[in-house]
Amino acid sequence: MTAAERPRTADAAFETPLTRLVGVRHPVVQTGMGWVAGPRLVSAAANAGALGILASATMPTDRLRSAVREVASRTDAPFGVNLRADAGDAADRVRIIIEEGVRVASFALAPSRELIARLKDAGVVVIPSVGARRHAEKVAAWGADAVIVQGGEGGGHTGEVATGVLLPQVVDAVDIPVVAAGGFHDGRGLVAALAYGAAGIAMGTRFLLTSESTVPDAVKARYLAATVQDVTVTTAVDGLPHRMLRSELVDALERSGRVASLVRAVRHAAAFRRDSGTSWAQMVRDGLTMKHGKELTWSQVLLAANTPMLLKGSMVDGRTDLGVMAAGQVAGLIDDLPSCAELVGRVMAEARATLRALPAPA
Repeated sequence: MTAAERPRTADAAFETPLTRLVGVRHPVVQTGMGWVAGPRLVSAAANAGALGILASATMPTDRLRSAVREVASRTDAPFGVNLRADAGDAADRVRIIIEEGVRVASFALAPSRELIARLKDAGVVVIPSVGARRHAEKVAAWGADAVIVQGGEGGGHTGEVATGVLLPQVVDAVDIPVVAAGGFHDGRGLVAALAYGAAGIAMGTRFLLTSESTVPDAVKARYLAATVQDVTVTTAVDGLPHRMLRSELVDALERSGRVASLVRAVRHAAAFRRDSGTSWAQMVRDGLTMKHGKELTWSQVLLAANTPMLLKGSMVDGRTDLGVMAAGQVAGLIDDLPSCAELVGRVMAEARATLRALPAPA
């Protein structure tokens, strides 16, 4: 869809604090999934009227700049960039975001007060992702403009509290827009989130399963074949709770011993260093930050090196036997591969129909 073809007006029936804050037409966010949320998917989501977020943690900084420019060449709609707040080069990535005029900075972990201030001074909207009320309260106090709150149903690293419990907690605790994530895939979910007081929904797995997603077809087929029971939470990948599709590899990781896991982690750390352009010194510094911030053991820090490379094995290389597939529980409800335009249009049509079907107030 070209800029000329894309409708520019907001959906008045679903104008929310999120749409006003970032300038998108619909209160829908495509999350910054590593190896998945590249320029093609992000620009397609943005052109569809959602907030597309580019995943940067798996990119060297020079690739990040070129990826941002590629998205900007494909759309004139607002979009964001997701980055790791604990990365040693976070300041360099923030500089690129500011220099390239990116509208939104999204963080996988709570950014520091200083990073938030630097971005806000440059006119960038700051939207961290959190999994607990106390984290939302912290970033709100530090000046974050909005927050994405992910319940336990969400894919990737996740917590134990379900979205339906966590979301109203956070809405009641902060005075900034709250975007709901974890378990959303359709217009009914959008209406439910808005009823809880959210300003919109964020979806990862649902956008992964679109025609513009660059995830290999064989991997998409595994997602489409999955039932809700095929989505599991494991600590075998990096020592932290991680929601993904159950597979032969996950079973093997859970059976492997500590020594084998650590040897594999070191090997994957070396591979990630080559792919991301990160030096060994920087990886050690990032590990120290991670160890302190999450109170991890050194074994868990080493195991964390598994995550990006095991995800790359599936999401880029198409090897479901060698890679893991992060997935929200909602994967078990998805059975098609629409375009982003079709998906967002469907979500909004379903939301309008859901509202019309609600009983009239007495």
